[in-house]
Amino acid sequence: MDGYIHSIESMGLVDGPGIRTVVFLSGCRLRCRYCHNPDTWKEKEGTPTSPEALLKKLTRFSTYYRASGGGVTFSGGEPLMQPDFLLEMLTLCKKNGIHTCIDSAGFFECGEEKLLSVLEKTDLILYDIKHENPDAYRAITGQDIGKTERFLALAQQMKVPFIIRHVVVPSLTDGEEHLAALRRYIDGIEGVLRVELLPYHRLGVHKYDLLGIPYTLCSTPVMDPERCGALQEKYFGDIGKNAEIRS
Repeated sequence: MDGYIHSIESMGLVDGPGIRTVVFLSGCRLRCRYCHNPDTWKEKEGTPTSPEALLKKLTRFSTYYRASGGGVTFSGGEPLMQPDFLLEMLTLCKKNGIHTCIDSAGFFECGEEKLLSVLEKTDLILYDIKHENPDAYRAITGQDIGKTERFLALAQQMKVPFIIRHVVVPSLTDGEEHLAALRRYIDGIEGVLRVELLPYHRLGVHKYDLLGIPYTLCSTPVMDPERCGALQEKYFGDIGKNAEIRS
């Protein structure tokens, strides 16, 4: 089956360990207020690509993967919205000795059996926690928190390690009370290697204008990176200091 590819970034350095190819898959059901890639939301848009054709592109960078401890990261959109294609690609990568990572908010619509098969072939999850509070989660994403919490439970069952990410938005997710609650929530998750707080930016705002989509954070300033770093050190700096990412 073909997958729908929004774009591919080669030589990525921030979406998992080592040098990585990041494959952005089309399709996402979340409507996060601060999303900087609304052009990835629609399903079955992008470039139709067969698993074999994509693997051929990925293996060209195998030397860099091996030298740096890198691999391939499947992002989006939400990569779980193309579960069959994702599973086929993860399987092919594993057969070719390529480290696999999915960058996911944990929203899935496939059956749990298919999701477990995906997780079995996944070496690492970049897990995007939108919010730990169900009401706040819905206000930010437009969806119920139940799907992502089930994903989290199944990923822990499969013992897939996590790097947790959380976008820090002024007056939305930067409060000390919220971050303390997030820390308590993360303390209940097994297999967390580290936590990365990502400062909110406005680099994708122009896409909303082009797509005719209202942007609800027009008056929200960007997050100060230094304050974001200080909050990360305060609340999450001790997590995973001695953790190693499996290959």
